[in-house]
Amino acid sequence: MKKTGYMLKASMVFALAALVGCGGGKKDATEEESTQTGDEIVLSDAEMEKASSIYFNTCAGCHGTLRLGATGPHLLPEAPEGATAPGTRQLGTAGITAFIMNGTPGGMPDWGKQGVLNDEEINLLARFLQNDPPPIPPFTIDDMRARWKVLIPVEDRPTKPQHDKNWQNFFGVILRDAGQVAIIDGDTKEKISIVKTGFAVHILRSSASGRYFYSIGRDGKVTLIDTWMETPGMVAEGKASFDARSVEVSKYKGPLGDFRDKYLIVGGYTPSHYVVMDALTLEPLKVVNTSGKMLGDGEFLEEARVAAIVSSHKDPLWIVNVKETGMVWLVDYSDLDKIEENTTQIPTAQFLHDGGWDVTGQYFLVAANASNKMVVIDVTNKKLETIIETGIKPHPGRGANVNNSQYGNLWVTGHLGENKITFICTTPGENQWKVVKELELPGSGGGNLFVKTHPKSKYLWADRPLNNDEALAKSVFVIDKESLEVIKTFEAPEKYKGRAVHMEYNKAGDEVWVCIWGVMDKPEENAILVYDDKSLTLKEEITGDWVVTPTGKFNVYNTMNDIY
Repeated sequence: MKKTGYMLKASMVFALAALVGCGGGKKDATEEESTQTGDEIVLSDAEMEKASSIYFNTCAGCHGTLRLGATGPHLLPEAPEGATAPGTRQLGTAGITAFIMNGTPGGMPDWGKQGVLNDEEINLLARFLQNDPPPIPPFTIDDMRARWKVLIPVEDRPTKPQHDKNWQNFFGVILRDAGQVAIIDGDTKEKISIVKTGFAVHILRSSASGRYFYSIGRDGKVTLIDTWMETPGMVAEGKASFDARSVEVSKYKGPLGDFRDKYLIVGGYTPSHYVVMDALTLEPLKVVNTSGKMLGDGEFLEEARVAAIVSSHKDPLWIVNVKETGMVWLVDYSDLDKIEENTTQIPTAQFLHDGGWDVTGQYFLVAANASNKMVVIDVTNKKLETIIETGIKPHPGRGANVNNSQYGNLWVTGHLGENKITFICTTPGENQWKVVKELELPGSGGGNLFVKTHPKSKYLWADRPLNNDEALAKSVFVIDKESLEVIKTFEAPEKYKGRAVHMEYNKAGDEVWVCIWGVMDKPEENAILVYDDKSLTLKEEITGDWVVTPTGKFNVYNTMNDIY
């Protein structure tokens, strides 16, 4: 079988994964088992397809489709000039296997020890990584239009909620490996509906009105979910790329017009571009390539993936973070025909990842995580404010805004690569943009993914799902916002074997929801735990056959208003 034939028969869900693997060897391999000639490992078509899917699911996000590295190191057969990590052929199958099996204290998950990958899969992936990655294929606006579907036209949708539930307190919960989103009533804790979405949904974002949820999956599929329907469900779907992580809506209303819920932006990992869609139908309107020069004047990088995107409430702007080039784009959507010429590009630091607003909504803070820096953008004045040295691989999620009587307003990030929660002062004065506190969580090693608080809460919560200590990985930590010290640790009940990940408050700010992310075929080991934020007790456990691989969860009210 020729490799082109292999590409055509790959499933849509793993279209990118199939393409990642094509052309990896220097010659076709049609046998069912891999062969080795000298330093070359040649995989069969079947092995290449399976290995490509594994890489796409577990590795591409941190190491890149072209394996050039970002949050994680490069995974190229031969180390590029200046790289500190050796080539995969130098590590060999045994060396790569050890990393995949055991993970590292710096944030690499122990995929083998967790049971996510079995011995056969690890061995296959280790051999696959010693082959060269292929070029990234195109995905055009015509491809997008061919996959765009409006299931319920705007004119046929309800004009008011078709139920009497408190929809602003709904939670959208990602059921990652099931390719689903659960809509849960935050008041009653009852499941309202299950919506089939894209593979491995990364985030949900609420529309400016709060009525709609937008989901973006690791397969680049975006779905539009209407919470006003009697049974909330999908009303449109589209596909923006082979791989994606970010989605955001237009939120501005002011002298330049009312753009609330007019446009949607989807950030592509592969290919590297962003796509503007109609926010109510998901019709693709504009595609803008983000490949470019590193920090504005350096090496040209084809793989320049769009990481976090946030939307300004004060200006018709999306803040678009281009990971590999280290460029923050302020995209002015007030005139779609001039969107490229009206974009301001700001050089910052490489490997931009995730971040969020400070409490004023003027400054956007984003982690350049492989550079161990936090970047501060003054969005109002469209300029770089400062770059802050921080711990190893900061990973704030959207971060957290804390008010402290000693320091004033603080913005908080945790770290993948070391045991450090960092508090950065944002209040104008002598301490502004200084790290005023560094806190260690109990135990050793990093692995923090998210921090979260609420203006009505006295506490800040932190998780640690990528720590390779099982007890720490299934724990969440409560930090007092005045003392800035850990006052309580919750370890998930023994019956739940998954990792504790991603905290989210309810609308009232008196409950914290935490997912226990277990494996797909054991729903009894998965759960959504609800903690009382006042008494600091476990209040409720949401379980069932449908609760499989829960990860992120998003409250409608908090998400639409950027409360974190």
